[in-house]
Order: sequence, then structure tokens, then C-alpha cells
Amino acid sequence: MRRMITTLVACAALLAGAAPAQAVSKDPVRALKAVLGAGHGVRFTETTTLSGGAGERAERRREGVFAFDAQGRVKALDVTTTGGEHGRERVIGFNHDIGGTSYQSGGFMGKWLKKGKTWWKDNHQLHLWHTELLGYDEQLVNPAEPATLAALLKNGRRSGDTVTGAITFKQLTRVSRWAGHSTHAGWSRDGRLAYTVTLTSAGLVGRVQSTFTFAAGLDELVGRTLHVDTRYSRWGGKVSITAPDPRETTTELCIEGICNWRLPS
Repeated sequence: MRRMITTLVACAALLAGAAPAQAVSKDPVRALKAVLGAGHGVRFTETTTLSGGAGERAERRREGVFAFDAQGRVKALDVTTTGGEHGRERVIGFNHDIGGTSYQSGGFMGKWLKKGKTWWKDNHQLHLWHTELLGYDEQLVNPAEPATLAALLKNGRRSGDTVTGAITFKQLTRVSRWAGHSTHAGWSRDGRLAYTVTLTSAGLVGRVQSTFTFAAGLDELVGRTLHVDTRYSRWGGKVSITAPDPRETTTELCIEGICNWRLPS
């Protein structure tokens, strides 16, 4: 009897030890597809660091939420950025079937807003050009796109809950709508982006770290390396992103004392 009890305890210990391995062996693409859908999204925090040249410095910090459709495409976003040279900025954006609408408050655009207005409305983003909203140092890897996640897994080497690898921008834009719709001028199609993806026990992406070196663009950026560290939480949670109060919104900007500047329709 004592021998049987000892055997049962040993088996239980083995099963307990196997649980984490089973957790990280879940198919991440299948786990992702299970949480995508209209009205759902993911929350994130992000830190960017630029190294080389004048030295390493933290650029900006972001936090916000993405709302997705069933294919992992960003249908709407609400993101607040701090740490930039123009101060705190918040952007809200909506991606339509054709074109997009964005709202910006604070930051660079804040100094051009008409008195009494806190948001600038712009209808001229093509498919919500997120680089124009979030900046040149945003995360170019969108782990909510099943095809993108599959490519990262294929190109990388997995060890436990971590996948490490590299992918060319040509390969990335081929599978990623997010990267393909970026207006990034700092990378070449043959350039490579290194990444580390960390998975949660549920098989979902908990963190993406990416690194690449600017090959073109602004002189002060060429040759410098961008590190982006993004953490994700509450995958599949319900998300409701709404436009700002119209009474606080304007489509006109005040430039050099003239307050009826607006982009052509």
C-alpha cells in the first residue's frame, strides 16, 4: 500500500511538472484567432529607445488600445504618447474600408489648434496611416495578424515561451497589412528586423521586442538603431473607441495667426 501511494505521488509530481511545457506548446496562431473579432481588441504599453550617434536615449512611451476585426486588422486605436519633445499627445483613429479618420490632441498639433478646441480632426489618412499618428519609432510588428504571427514563428527559433528570429521588411510587408501600410522611410525592403516574441501560458503574445537600423530617412536617424519593446494584455477583451466630442473638435488649424487652414478635400 505504501509503495502504491509513493508511486501515485511521483506520477502527480511528473504531471505537475509537465503542465508549463504543455502550456507553452499551444499553437499561438490558433490561440490568436480564438480572441479576434469585431468589438474586441488588446491593450498595450510600449517603450522605444534610439541608440548610436549621440548615444542611447529613451524616446517615447505609449499606452493604449487597439480594436481589431476578425483578420487582426486594426479598425480603431486610442493611444497616448509621453516623453516626446512636443509633450503628451493622444491620438484616436478609425480605419474605414476606404480611407480613415483621425483625431489628435496635444503634442505637435496642439500648438496649432484654434482657441477653445482640443482635438484636430483629419479625414485624409489612407487606410489610417498609423506611422503618421504614432511616429517613426512605433512597433512595426503587429502580432494580432495571424499571417504575421505565423511568419514570425516560421522565421524564428522557439525555446519554451520565447521565439527569437529576424525577418526582412520585404517578407514582413508581404504578410502584414500593418507594416505594408506604414509610411516608414527609414528602412529598405532588403533590411532586416530582429525580434523576440514572448508567449503567455495561454499561447498568446505577451511581449514583442524588435530592433532595426535606419538605412534612410532623416540624417539624424540614418545609421542609428531603434529598439521597440511592446507588452500586450487583455487579449480579446471588449473594446469601445469613440470619437471626441464634436464641440471640442476642429478641422482648421491656426498657422502664423491665420486660423482657417485646412487640408484640401
